[in-house]
Amino acid sequence: MMNPAQRATRVLVTGGGGFVGRPAVEALLRAGLEVHVATRDDRAAAGLDPGAIAHRADLLQAGASRDLIAAVAPSAVLHLAWCVEPGRFWTDPTNLDWAAASLRLARVAAEGGVRRFVGVGTCFEYDWPANGPCIEGVTPLRAHTLYDAAKAGLAAIIGAYFAQTGVSFAWARLFYLFGPGEDARRFVPSLARALVRGREARCGRGLPIRDFLDVRDAGAALAKLVVSDVAGPVNVGSGAPIRLADVAEKLADLAGRRDLLRLGALPDRPDEPPFVVADTRILRETIGFAPRFDLDSGLRAALEYWARPEGGDA
Repeated sequence: MMNPAQRATRVLVTGGGGFVGRPAVEALLRAGLEVHVATRDDRAAAGLDPGAIAHRADLLQAGASRDLIAAVAPSAVLHLAWCVEPGRFWTDPTNLDWAAASLRLARVAAEGGVRRFVGVGTCFEYDWPANGPCIEGVTPLRAHTLYDAAKAGLAAIIGAYFAQTGVSFAWARLFYLFGPGEDARRFVPSLARALVRGREARCGRGLPIRDFLDVRDAGAALAKLVVSDVAGPVNVGSGAPIRLADVAEKLADLAGRRDLLRLGALPDRPDEPPFVVADTRILRETIGFAPRFDLDSGLRAALEYWARPEGGDA
């Protein structure tokens, strides 16, 4: 457990210009912390909150992590950077590169005086129960793809390493996030974009049950985790089960275009797990996090985002 002198005051966020990174950076800034962001992308850097300090760094390059830690001298690290291209990241060999880069970052962080390190994983690390929530430290883990295997393996290795260095380590497992800035190919934006443009919103039957959380709340949860002394895995989700079909119908109703929704127009994915939902007791009771946005308000924000010209193609 960290003493008050060890608590985060200067935080380095890798991947801070991404979908999850931006709201996490904004939440850390609201908490009064000095926030530094490492990014490879000039466009992502340009879109950062002006209160953040951007650093151009490619963590896949040897020596980049050491130079970055030396330049920033953070007291805490929130590590989000990874390969996340939809449809590709599950099997992308770059997962191996990011696992190696993350190991380097963990080592130089400990050697550089970092006292708190929060890594970010995925709900796909779990061996999902058929009809119950995933519970940290209780629900077994199981590899499904290269992506989640790399994440789970990384968490185990750096957790063991940090245990002998005195670094406080937490591992956030993200569930189904949605919101402004999400990749257009994912479930919520693919439907929202079609609905606001007056096109058919086509999807499968929507039978699987999922756990959806507004990405702005996810960012706030990560920020709260960074400044806490909670160690080990922490689920970041809503804890509220909902069928994909119900999400699709809510979106269509909020857009006033139920006539455009086409449930069952696309084939169901044969490998879809039926139930993926978080147990959020650690997030709520131990960390003290409460979401600001309910599902309807989050879906409205997604619709508003995709209705803007910059939200996607015309």
